[in-house]
Amino acid sequence: MPPRAPSKIRNTKALLCNGDRVAREPALKLLDAVLREVDAGKRIRELLRIKDGVLSIGARRWQLAQKRAIYLLGAGKACNAMAMAVCDILGDWLTHGIIAVKTAEPEDRYLNTEVFVGGGVSSENGGLSAAEHMLALIDTAGPDDLFFAVFSGGSAALLAHPVEGITLEDELHAEDVLRKSGATTREINAVRRHISRSNGGRFAERIEARGAELINLLVSDTVGDPPTADRSVPARIYGTMVAPDDTTIQDARDAIDHHVLRDQIGWSVVDYLWDDTRVRETPKAFGERVTTFVLGSVPDPCEAAVRVAKRMGIPALVLTTCWEGEGRELGTFLAAMACEIQYRARPIAPPCFLVCSGQTNTRIIHRPHGLGGPSHELVTSFAIGARLLSGISVASVDTEGTDGTTRYAGAVADTQTFDRLERTGKGAYAALRGHATGSMLEALGDSIETGNTGTNLCSFHVVYVSKGV
Repeated sequence: MPPRAPSKIRNTKALLCNGDRVAREPALKLLDAVLREVDAGKRIRELLRIKDGVLSIGARRWQLAQKRAIYLLGAGKACNAMAMAVCDILGDWLTHGIIAVKTAEPEDRYLNTEVFVGGGVSSENGGLSAAEHMLALIDTAGPDDLFFAVFSGGSAALLAHPVEGITLEDELHAEDVLRKSGATTREINAVRRHISRSNGGRFAERIEARGAELINLLVSDTVGDPPTADRSVPARIYGTMVAPDDTTIQDARDAIDHHVLRDQIGWSVVDYLWDDTRVRETPKAFGERVTTFVLGSVPDPCEAAVRVAKRMGIPALVLTTCWEGEGRELGTFLAAMACEIQYRARPIAPPCFLVCSGQTNTRIIHRPHGLGGPSHELVTSFAIGARLLSGISVASVDTEGTDGTTRYAGAVADTQTFDRLERTGKGAYAALRGHATGSMLEALGDSIETGNTGTNLCSFHVVYVSKGV
């Protein structure tokens, strides 16, 4: 039996010292096991094999000795683990790599690879420079070269490289406006991909134009995608720098108009997107020299949760893998479901787990009074709704390891959390109104710390419901 992977939650012991330990422990145990199961680095190590110079992925084979050079490109919130796995497997076969990661961890180790940390305008070593280095490397390639691409959600921000006439500040401002408006991930992506030199499949388009071969190892954070059944079989996926784009220029225009954002999003973006002489459609398909394997998708945490819960001897009910909306609204709903289960034993009898995944967001109208994020708001609203129950807990995380403006993946709450928040003198309602739930829950010691998790599958939420008193 292989050794058990290290825990993903770094502060489990501290989290169990607060509130209702008996209710919290099952939720945290399930959450930790799920994060270990969906780690993309782990999945790459299970998938790739090299023997006698032949790379095998499922039924596909590549003769590495026939390649002039083998390159690695990567970006995203799960890139650290993914790139390390590829480096370990390729070893000396790897000619050169360039990756962009959100945060560097002390245990990160790479081979022949340049690492750019962070993105945005404030980073000295971030996105724009990383994108330029990658494009320059691609432009040196030829038909005998092989590229590996390891991309996950967050790659667009880490490799922001807008088209001529739009500054990096303009692009980041547009994304910020869209997020705060409540726009969906698809709407945000439609705009970002059509104002970018790198996003929306532009890297793969450029690699294909050079005649080189590309192997994609991708994590999909697209809500609505099916769970990954057989990761060894090539699959079709949309988005990132190295896969086709299923959004259009008109989708980008509609996203801005549906949320009435022309006056807020920046005129350089609006002028470009509505100028048919300048804006260029993103690629919609690639040829046979681009092979894509999907390592994980948004439903995967729920699929893993059902398996883990069965081993724990506790049934698990998947509510949805397609949630898109505010975290606080989902928290209220989950508390109502927990109440129905504990009082009426429907749609499932306690003890049980409820699990769901998708993309939670936070609509911000006024300036926040502190730190927070969708998962922290979810558990706070859950705490309000569950305050009269007993033996119930919720654990909610952004699976990549940082929720909103906090340094935490998310938070845990139980039926005692509401009273504990009230005793601070500020309370749950004030924290929600001021978007300061992260600050409040951190002060209580209820924020979940993971660091880089090795995946990025949007948000994942676990509710444990006991039989109660």
